[in-house]
Order: sequence, then C-alpha cells, then structure tokens
Amino acid sequence: MRTLIHRSLHVLLATVVGCSWTHADWPQFLGEKRDGSSSETALLDAFPEEGPKVVWRVPGGVGMSAVTVADGLAITTLNDSGKQLLVAFDAKTGERAWQTGLAAEYENGQGDGPRATAAVSGGVVYAFTGDGVLCAVDQKTGELIWRTDALQACRASESEYGMSSSPLVVGDSVIVHVGGRGTAVAAFGTTNGRLLWSAGSGPAGYSSPTLMKVAGKQQIVSLTGEKALGIDPSDGAVLWTYEFETPYACNTANPVSVNGDVFISAGENHGCVFIDVEESGGKFAAKEHWASVDSKSVMRNEWQTSVLVDGYLYGFDNVGAAGPTTHLTCIDADTGETVWRKTRFGKGNLVLADGKLWITTMDGELVLVKVSPDGYEELGRAKVFGRTRQSLSIADGLGYIRDNQEVVCIKLR
Repeated sequence: MRTLIHRSLHVLLATVVGCSWTHADWPQFLGEKRDGSSSETALLDAFPEEGPKVVWRVPGGVGMSAVTVADGLAITTLNDSGKQLLVAFDAKTGERAWQTGLAAEYENGQGDGPRATAAVSGGVVYAFTGDGVLCAVDQKTGELIWRTDALQACRASESEYGMSSSPLVVGDSVIVHVGGRGTAVAAFGTTNGRLLWSAGSGPAGYSSPTLMKVAGKQQIVSLTGEKALGIDPSDGAVLWTYEFETPYACNTANPVSVNGDVFISAGENHGCVFIDVEESGGKFAAKEHWASVDSKSVMRNEWQTSVLVDGYLYGFDNVGAAGPTTHLTCIDADTGETVWRKTRFGKGNLVLADGKLWITTMDGELVLVKVSPDGYEELGRAKVFGRTRQSLSIADGLGYIRDNQEVVCIKLR
C-alpha cells in the first residue's frame, strides 16, 4: 500500500511540475491589460533548427487587425467575398467556427481591409470596421446583436487611412476613437450600441483607448490625432490633456502606463514624451517629465507600441517620415536615455512574454529576443508567415499571427 501511495504521489508531483506554467487569454488589442504583455510562462527559450512548429495555417483574407484569443476561439476581422467579416476559428485546430458580415469590404490606398482588433467581454465580441461601424456579436454563435454607425452617431468624418481604433470595454461602455468636434473619443452602450458620452475634439488618429491608473485614478487614456487625453470612464469628463500634434494625425502607437504616469510616442520623426500627471484637490494637470521630439528622438514608434519591463521601454525607433530605417531600442523610462540600440533591425512589431520579446517582422519572421538592459541578445529567428504589420497574440502556449493571406498558429511551448 505504501508503495502504491508513494507511486501515486510521485505521479501527482510530476504532473504538477510538468504543468507549472500559467495560461492566459489574449482578449483584446495588445492583450489582457492592453500593454503588449502576456503572463504565460515556460515558453520556448530558443527555436528548433527547423523553426517553431506551425500548429495550423488557414486562409484568412485581407486586413490589418491582430488576432483576439478568448474561450477557445481565435478571432479576427478581414475583407472577403465583398464584405468585412468577423471570423472566429477554433483556437486549437483552425477550423472556422463562424463568420459574420459587418459591412461592405473596405478599401484604402494605404491598404485594404479592417484595421481595428476585436475585443471580447462578457460573451460578446466587439468589432470596429475600417469605415467606422461598431458591432456587437455573440461570441458562441456569431449572431449580430447590434450594429452602430459611430461616425454617423457622432457626425464625424472617416479618417484618411481608415478607422483604426480597437474597441475598449469598460463596464457597460465600449469605447473607440471617432474624431470630430466634441467626439474625438466616444463611448457606446454594450447592450444596445447607443452613444453614452463623447469627449475631446480633433481627428481620431490611429491609436486605441487604454484603461490605466494615472495619478491614483482609473482613467481612459487616449492618444488621438492631436493630443493625449485622460478621461473619466464613468461620464467622459476630460481630466487632463497634453498637446501632441503629429503630421497627418498619425498618432498610432498606444499610450504606455509608467508608474502612474504616461509615455506616448509617434513616428513621422515626431518622437516621444514622458508625461507626469499630478492630482491636487480633485483636479489633474499634465506636464513633461522629459521629452525627445525631433529627428534625433530616442524613440519614434510608428505603429508599434513599446513595452515596459522593470523601468525600461523596449520598442521600434522609426527614422524619417515612414522611412525604411528602424532600430530596435531600449531606453530608460525615467530619464529617456538610450540604453542600447540594435541598429537597422527592420520594421516589425513586438510583445512581451516569459522574459522575452516576441517580434514579428514585416518580412514574415518570428524573432525571439531576451529582455535585458544589458544589450541585444537574439535567441531565435525563423520565417513563419507572410508580410505583416501585426503583433503576435499569445495564449495557452500558442502564438497567433495573420498576414493578408492566412491566419497562422505557432507552438511556443
């Protein structure tokens, strides 16, 4: 009996040890916390000689949205068959679970297809089309619950390069950038799609709203085409603003939370700013902690959001006006000083998981880089997918990426 008990305990211990990793979904743009990070652990530290294993690869259609992963589904939006479709794939097999037409196909000189990444909350998928239609879809069945023309509701005009704001769900509101006078940022009811509040004025830009704690208060922080705003999520009251006008309203990267303050960055040789937000007597004020805003800036995120790790920001510094030269860079978040730079790394996108940067390049490579302020250390590189601007979505030991032809699932553990 003792032998049997001993063996059973040994098997149980081996099972626990063998399964000692964390699992998290990727339910919205840039992950669970919308900061480009995953809590997944025990992922690959290097790639096999033949590259990481592709679990499945399926036709995906044209579009620029990343993949949302929640409750066993991998979800994205794309142009196909004359429509903008919201498509859900089985996350393990790639089998198409359902697809829902949201609007007519979207075409734009800067690239066709929807731009925004869908969000999943409370069994509902929220998607925003390239021409500004906000939709709610049942996560299990794909049935359309409601559909709202956000531009019409706010009397706004379509952004030059397409509507790109990935929906943010906060309580009973789903929030996107719309643009216009008094409607730069707008919240719609999750149950019916009706306009609840709007805030700020000016172009929508191409970034997405983010919920973060700033100066001790939960706020929606939005980088629109001309400014950063801190917004009270309950009623849309603007708490603070910081002017940040970029050519062509091309503020595209998301704001990053840094110890209760905010880091913003833009390409087109614009640069970056660390904004200190202070509260006194219920009023908030924004000022520069440091700024680096010119052709010699330390960080110019064109459309890639930097990630913060232990006080250091890792991101892509794009040189020139949408030029081809891009450096992978690490800077000290508190001082703005460059710590290291991998020059001419090339354009790509990145997320953080298990102490490593998972980089997807425009040339279709997956690159694994150790996170360290000590310098650039590449752990693996493999050609896995086609040309893309999307970042990798990580969930349950798998990575999901799409290009303009396919959706690809890669084994990361």
